[in-house]
Amino acid sequence: MIALTNLSKTYGMHGVSKTVARDINFTFPTQESVGLLGRNGAGKSTLLRMIAGLVEPDEGKITTGGRVSWPVGFQGSFHPDLSGSENTRFVARLYGVDTDEMSGFVSEFAELGDHFRLPVRSYSAGMRARLAFAVSMAVPFEIYLIDEVTSVGDTRFRMKSEAALVARMNNCGAIVVSHSIEMLRRICTSGVVLESGRLFYYQRIERAIEHYNFLMQGRLPPWMRRCRIR
Repeated sequence: MIALTNLSKTYGMHGVSKTVARDINFTFPTQESVGLLGRNGAGKSTLLRMIAGLVEPDEGKITTGGRVSWPVGFQGSFHPDLSGSENTRFVARLYGVDTDEMSGFVSEFAELGDHFRLPVRSYSAGMRARLAFAVSMAVPFEIYLIDEVTSVGDTRFRMKSEAALVARMNNCGAIVVSHSIEMLRRICTSGVVLESGRLFYYQRIERAIEHYNFLMQGRLPPWMRRCRIR
């Protein structure tokens, strides 16, 4: 369970303010894969980072029940002087996962070969991303926060990553941000649209996609035209 209560967040940069959340009150459905849609700059990634505890809201609170992941694929916690293997084992100890089992899973899934035992600072961006995704999949969470991670690697690796996500979602919930509408259709059942700091929830992902498509055309959906967004 993830509940947002009177949640507000505004950024200021170069004299321009951007509202990500405007007094939002919303509870994400339990054990459901929810697509999070919105225009570029709407604040989707920032909202995920607030839920993960990486960004503080200006006002309100976020209540979570169960084990919630960091944003899947997040690379900021890797120590660059440690190897992929050492970083993996460190995360395993933090989350109470068997270190040998997790190391074996990550080594096989990330497909880093001998680089798995070399310092992370020597990795390419793609290698770091594969390591981060594999580490995320190795820790059992009840709710996954997913932000554009299956765009990593070649087509085969992207398919492998999506299959891993789908397998996890059979027994847990997720909030998924992706520019791939087809991916959202494949792995999400419901959707929320973030617009002007507000969330609009739809029980069917297709309805959320329809709302999003209207926004991309610079229009409001017909069912909202009497309700002006400020």
